[in-house]
Amino acid sequence: MPAADFVVVANRLPVDRVEGPDGEETWRTSPGGLVAALEPMMRSVHGAWVGWAGQPDVELDPFEINGIDLVPVALSAEEIADYYEGFANDTIWPLYHDVIAPPQYHREWWEAYVRVNRRFAEAAASVVASDGTVWVHDYQLQLVPQMIRELRPDVTIGYFHHIPFPAHGLYAQLPWRDQVIKGLLGADVIGFQRAQDATYFLTAVRRRVRYEVKGSAVTVPTEDGGTRTAVARAFPISIDTAPYKELAARPEIRARAAEIRASLGNPKKILLGVDRLDYTKGIRHRVKAYGELLEDGRLDVEDVTLVQVASPSRERVDAYVHLRDEIELAVGRINGDNDTMGHTAIRYLHQGYPREEMVALYLAADVMLVTALRDGMNLVAKEYVATRADNHGVLVLSEFTGAADELRQAVLVNPHDIAGLKDAIMTAIEMPSGEQTKRMRALRRRVLENDVNAWSSSFLRALSDVRTR
Repeated sequence: MPAADFVVVANRLPVDRVEGPDGEETWRTSPGGLVAALEPMMRSVHGAWVGWAGQPDVELDPFEINGIDLVPVALSAEEIADYYEGFANDTIWPLYHDVIAPPQYHREWWEAYVRVNRRFAEAAASVVASDGTVWVHDYQLQLVPQMIRELRPDVTIGYFHHIPFPAHGLYAQLPWRDQVIKGLLGADVIGFQRAQDATYFLTAVRRRVRYEVKGSAVTVPTEDGGTRTAVARAFPISIDTAPYKELAARPEIRARAAEIRASLGNPKKILLGVDRLDYTKGIRHRVKAYGELLEDGRLDVEDVTLVQVASPSRERVDAYVHLRDEIELAVGRINGDNDTMGHTAIRYLHQGYPREEMVALYLAADVMLVTALRDGMNLVAKEYVATRADNHGVLVLSEFTGAADELRQAVLVNPHDIAGLKDAIMTAIEMPSGEQTKRMRALRRRVLENDVNAWSSSFLRALSDVRTR
């Protein structure tokens, strides 16, 4: 495999292994904005993508798909349990999401995290061309930038953090806090979803490792006794809007949206929640608020239905098992108290759906409820807006999402305030058509102008600026 001028490093490869019609396994490009944004550029510059193939204990040689070299990193079942399910998702994830669930601190998880991060770094260092560029993604790989720098000081390194970064009072709980900061500072550009996240990171840099910080620039000491500059600032991510607009215009998708409404008894209003089943998403708060509106008589099950899609997530982590039980018990109680023969209060769907069905659901929904307790961005909010070509529909959006910084014309809400959340839902349901149009038009302009291609271009320009200093 020839050396690549541009290398992406992420926990997963941009392909999924699937079984073909003849029974043979083949590879299919994964859905997702990151892949869509980077694929054309990576083909044009002969790029490589380093990542795990998604199955334990599988050793694969590098291979090529659609003009991109894929470099698989092998992980054992034990490493998946300790590095991924353990440190990444039961230590870093809850800590970085404001300790909504308590993080677990285990030294063997940290040791696995270091070991796996080194494996990713070595794979990237082995395939990047002289003076090339490496772009590392997300919280599973926070040590990789510094490890690559030690192995390949000639390359330009970017890192993008897709989830929130916590305030210092929380971050300081991490036993390996200084190692993680130094790992991230191996990058030339460190990107965050929100300006607040970048500020929290820079505060941690000042307080933990005491490097000089001026504005968004950090002066980082080098092994030769000199210094280099790392930049940390916000680059809010977005979606590839084109497929959502195209699907929303298809007659068969619009017909499917009408079918969905009919299957729910053609209520006057359909509320929609679409989330991974995760304790950060505020599903419990949303269900509680909706149930109380029915109990209070402010809503009638004959008129309004909540559709809640909760796709399976991390089902081997105890916190997620308990969350599923709690939500399903609450849904069952609300439906038992309120359902009629023709109408269901909550249509709860614990499964994932293809993009076509999701767009049909977006079109069927009068109100989109995004009530995350903490979220780096929340792309569901932007997907809903992208499909609303008629400029109707209302977005209720948690102020604790990155999307709230951009989508100011949504009905913004504090999801911890159940009374306020109930009022926000009623505001959305009762919003006049003219006001819906005014708000949605502004939301669509923002989403369509700031799509995922604008995001990746902005980050890569910042990397280019570093390279040409």
